Amino acid sequence: MAKYLSLFDDSKSLDENIITQFFTKSGYLYEETNNLLTQEFRNVSSYSDIIEAISSGANRLNEISDKTHIAQTAVSHALSNLITTGIVVRETAATDEKNKKKVQYNLKDNMFRFWYKYVPNGIGAIELDKGELYYQNAVKPRIAEYMGNVFEEMCRFYTLHSGIMGRLNCYVTTVGKWWGTNPGKRMQTDIDIVGLDKMSKKAVLGECKFKNEPVDKKVYEDLMDRNGLISREYMIVQYLLFSKSGFSEWVRENTDPSLVKKITLQEMYCIENT
Repeated sequence: MAKYLSLFDDSKSLDENIITQFFTKSGYLYEETNNLLTQEFRNVSSYSDIIEAISSGANRLNEISDKTHIAQTAVSHALSNLITTGIVVRETAATDEKNKKKVQYNLKDNMFRFWYKYVPNGIGAIELDKGELYYQNAVKPRIAEYMGNVFEEMCRFYTLHSGIMGRLNCYVTTVGKWWGTNPGKRMQTDIDIVGLDKMSKKAVLGECKFKNEPVDKKVYEDLMDRNGLISREYMIVQYLLFSKSGFSEWVRENTDPSLVKKITLQEMYCIENT
């Protein structure tokens, strides 16, 4: 949100700004989630419990109900309101949109996602004016855990933009993700990026890694192994590898650039808007 961005001081480091806004008693964003929920809803504690449950990994209706001890009908009503306000998003697996068993609820608002992941456990330290110590020791070393989902969203946007601009091997106009069972390995798996060309029935698959080490052979092979998981209605015509820290020598030298597109974080920031 523009309001939140305007709070950040360009003369300070990112760490300093985060500490000032989230981890001090006077920080604007320290109280913001509660203020917003109070403005929108009556039973703030129930809504907060539901958001916290989603933040901790309970993404299905029954899981949220079990974790919060709130009846499923009440959770469903609250989720509908949270979706309307843009805090939560209801997601379906790409090419399985009609499968009611493949519905997940995730936090759409990244400020809420950050707050509920890191702030509650630090309230004691923040109230003692030790929020900076808490941030440096408990939050900063784990910031990549938060950025993983954010990075995936960035990659999906990049894929959609590139598809519409005609820079992929098919004309992608819909981008999502997929999750389900890999029958070959008899285990649950997911696909970070599924870009669909619904007119030509073609698709691209992608993997996103926000890590400090280069994407290696195993990541590439895992992505190749996901071929055949989405609807057979679509022919896979390209694979996308997104990496914060580049690619290993093996990946650079042994992948076909006409089939596997390798995208760094720097390239994503240089995306053209025309």
